[in-house]
Amino acid sequence: MAAMAAPGRDIQLSESRLAGYRNFVTKLWNASRFCEMNGAALDPAFDPAACTQQVNRWVIGKVARLGRDLDKAMATYRFDDAANALYHFTWHDFCDWYIEFSKPIITGTDAKVAAETRAAVAWTLSQILHLLHPIMPFVTEELWSSIGGADAGRLITADWPVYGDDLMDPGAADEMDWVIRLISDIRAVRAEMNVPAAARVPLERKSVGEGRSGD
Repeated sequence: MAAMAAPGRDIQLSESRLAGYRNFVTKLWNASRFCEMNGAALDPAFDPAACTQQVNRWVIGKVARLGRDLDKAMATYRFDDAANALYHFTWHDFCDWYIEFSKPIITGTDAKVAAETRAAVAWTLSQILHLLHPIMPFVTEELWSSIGGADAGRLITADWPVYGDDLMDPGAADEMDWVIRLISDIRAVRAEMNVPAAARVPLERKSVGEGRSGD
């Protein structure tokens, strides 16, 4: 309902939209299960601004920008913009990209980096639940308790998150956005050339001006 609540628009609720947002809830639930299965629980001592890994600094900056965008949308009663921003970040940035990036780090041999990433994953999910709570109160409250948030109280009485400038890292944002574009382009080429999903093919890089005199 919130995602379709554009100004001056009559909401036409369809079964397909209900199915789509049911799938969104399932996606969020599976992300919570990933945290539970990989020991990514809320750490009261975790400081998001102190993260050292680019992928963690990238997602933390994304959360901070999302929070600010939601504040603006809510202040102007654009609940559709708020809901759609939350949907995009949760489904794409968090589930499709960040969780996949974090898997080899969490299972890697560097214990310190793995611990930071577990804490960053849990923190990011906790912020998603905070920001989604006004729109999805029941599911978010249940998942909040599953990642250890109930120890700090219920979401319905929690303070609204505030994000400082220290969480923004333009360098990390540029680097990870470039990586995501690269992977997306490679996948598009594989699909266009009908390369089987399981096929392992070499990737060669060539600069635009490579081979020309003076470059």
